[in-house]
This record gives sequence, C-alpha cells and structure tokens, in this order.
Amino acid sequence: MKSFINKDFMLTCKTARELFHGSAEGMPIIDYHCHLSPKMIAENYQFKDLTEVWLGGDHYKWRCERANGVSEDYITGNKPSFEKFMKWAETVPYTMRNPLYHWTHLELARVFGVYDLLNPGTARKIYDECTAMLQTEGFRAQALMKKFDVRTVCTTDDPIDSLEYHKQIMEHPFGVKVIPAWRPDKAMAVDNPEEFSKYVEKLGAAAGIDIRSYRDMLDALRKRHEFFASMGCKLSDHGIETFYASDYTDTEIENIFAKAMKGEMPTAEETDKFRSAALYDFAVMDAESGWVQQFHIGAIRNNNSRMMKVLGPDTGYDSIHDLHCAAAGNKLFDRLDGEGKLAKTILYNLDPRDTEVLTTMCYNFQDGSCIGKMQYGAAWWFLDQEDGIRKQLNALSEVGLLSRFVGMLTDSRSFISYPRHEYFRRILCSVIGEDVESGRLPESEMPFLHQMVKDICYNNADRYFGF
Repeated sequence: MKSFINKDFMLTCKTARELFHGSAEGMPIIDYHCHLSPKMIAENYQFKDLTEVWLGGDHYKWRCERANGVSEDYITGNKPSFEKFMKWAETVPYTMRNPLYHWTHLELARVFGVYDLLNPGTARKIYDECTAMLQTEGFRAQALMKKFDVRTVCTTDDPIDSLEYHKQIMEHPFGVKVIPAWRPDKAMAVDNPEEFSKYVEKLGAAAGIDIRSYRDMLDALRKRHEFFASMGCKLSDHGIETFYASDYTDTEIENIFAKAMKGEMPTAEETDKFRSAALYDFAVMDAESGWVQQFHIGAIRNNNSRMMKVLGPDTGYDSIHDLHCAAAGNKLFDRLDGEGKLAKTILYNLDPRDTEVLTTMCYNFQDGSCIGKMQYGAAWWFLDQEDGIRKQLNALSEVGLLSRFVGMLTDSRSFISYPRHEYFRRILCSVIGEDVESGRLPESEMPFLHQMVKDICYNNADRYFGF
C-alpha cells in the first residue's frame, strides 16, 4: 500500500510535481526566524527521547492535546516520558485536517525514516525506534540541522543576552551559520511598570550604563545593538500587538519613562506614546546598522491568567488579536521613509483580515534601492497551514511580486521542524503548477518558473539578507 507520506505528497498536478522534484526539493534552507536554543546548538545537545525532542515546548501540540481532553499532567507535568508520548499518539488521529497531522508524519518520515501512521497501536514501536536513533551522533542538535542542509539560522535574542553561546558556535563552527536576532520588546513594555523597571536595570548592567532617563536607555540599547552587530547580527524582530505611531514630544516620553520606573502605571494614551517613540527609535538603529527589521503583529498573548500563574508565558494560551494596523503602520513607515531611515522590512500578520492590508502597505515604500525592500512575510503561526499559505501566496501575487518573496521560515523551538520548509515548498509548487495547467500561466515559461521556485525557496533570502 502506498504510504501516506510519499514523493508526491501534497503535489496536486503534474506540473507541481515537475517544479518540486526538479527545483524546490534540492534547495538548501535559510531559517531567518526561529526560537531555537543557542545553548543547545553550541553544546550539540543530545535528546534523551522522542518526547523531549518532539513535545518539549511545542505549544501547537499542547493546545490540541488540551482540546482532546488530555490532563496537563501529561503535557507539561511530570508524568513518565512514554506516557506523555502515548497521550500525543492518542491525540494525533483527531488532528486530521489540522496541519499538525501533516507535520507529524512529515517529521517522522524525514527525520527518522518512519512512515507508519502515529496512533496508539504504533506508538510504542515508533517511540522506541526513534528514541534509539536519538542516542546516536547523527541525531544530536547540530547533526539534525545539517541533515536538512540548513545554511543559516537566526535565533531570537534579547538585548541583554550575553550571546556567549553564539560566540562558542563562532569559535567552533560546524557548517551551519548561527546568527543572533535582536528582539527589544521588553524595552517598550511600560504597561507593566514593575517588570519594566527590573528590565531597565538589567539592560543598564549589560551595557555598563547607569540608566536614569529614556535617553540613557536608548544609549544602552545602542551599545548593545553595536555588540549584537559585532556578533554577526543582521536582523531585528518585534512581536507587537499592532503598529504604534502616536504624536509625542521628548518631554512626554521622559516623563512616562520616569513614571514607569517609579512603579506607576502609565495611562493607555501614555503607553501608546511611549511605544510609538520606542518603535521609531528601534527602527532608526536598524537603518543605521543596515539591518533587516521584522514586525510580527496581531497576537494577544497569555490570555489564560490561571495557567499563566502556573506555567508562565508561551505555553499555548495565545490567540489572534483584532486591532487595526493600517493607519499607524503607514504613518510609521512614512516618517522613516521621509527621513531616509527606513531599513529593509518584513511584515507578518496573525489576523487574516490584515493580509492584504500589510501586503499593500509594503508596496507603498519600495524605493528602488534594492529588490523587494519591504516584504510581506510568510504565513505566520495560526496562518501557517495550507489555506493560510495559499492565501499569503495569492495576496502577494495579486498586489505585489511573488517572484521576489524571501520565502519560508520555521518560527519554531524544535530541531526537527525543518520539514515545514518542505511543506511550504510543496504548496508553492502546487499553486504555480495549478496556474500552468489551468492556462493562467504559460507553459512555455517553465524555465523561468523553475528559477522562480528556486529563488523563493532559497536564493531571494540569500541575496536579501546578505548572509
């Protein structure tokens, strides 16, 4: 019987198969946004079992398990490893039509060479076989990255991070470039004065600056920004609810900073002004350094306060926000563009209604200085599934240049999530192949379309980021 994961999985027509097997399949990977642990990479971590490498930190799976009635003891609790895995195996059949069903079986096939469907009847065999493989050198952290021909990975790092593990990787290269990416979100979080003041103190210590004002904080951030650049950093990333572009004065920002540092809660208007100032100043730093700035907008995070107290952030209790973004986003980028301080920029949305909003926003500020200066980024988080990817590709095609798109990323904490690139590539080839076979694109242009697929899979990102 033909296995579920086969060579033509998700390829919907003959031309799609030709494009994938002829061009996409063999392209390397640039994973320019992920949440891998630099420590685990530097130490070439060896995973103790399949549960650790596959379920640890994966809030996509955790959400589905909770919906399937699995007790938290078997998700983030202290139950034995195989018992946790069995609960996932029991859940997998119920994930049909969720992308996790595809990702699960792609990862088993591509990482471990296992083509059995995961369910309670196969769980023990799969767990034992894969756990045994994980005890070998070929399945340690660095080997897993090399297995998928990953050329460059960009982690996500706070300005106060020492980057000691990036330094260790630089001193002991293993064939994959691992670059830090700057994530300064905590430096604009005045809406939580207690945590903000603690963070500012840590930032000052990291930069060697006594921070007494907003200007001092910017000086500290610039110093850390320069340090990140010296460690090879070329990207920033901002995880924000929406764009911020309120009018403000320097005096107002200094007063709001002082208020938050004293533990007083700024008003909603003050918070918006402070975020507007910080986001602008962050963008200026990036432009001056020649970095690429990324904006992930539209998540409302840590919504379950009861579980936030138990588990902390990033544990599967986030969802799509519904804030407007068009006016502030255009205002922010217009100011930067008018001042000659607009860096290369990638925009990502979580609310699907913002897909065309952000795509058209990008094309307001193309200035001919480079190809695709502002990019509409890959389908993100809850949109990273077949329908969301197709909509992202179609929106970009209809109001922009799909051929100049910088392609996919994992946005993952997992060392075995690289098959998501393959998943994207199969969908990409199907979208283009279907257009050829329906007469929407000329079959005579197949050489160009093959090159277009290669560019989207790898070449565009390689040129855009200058890795």
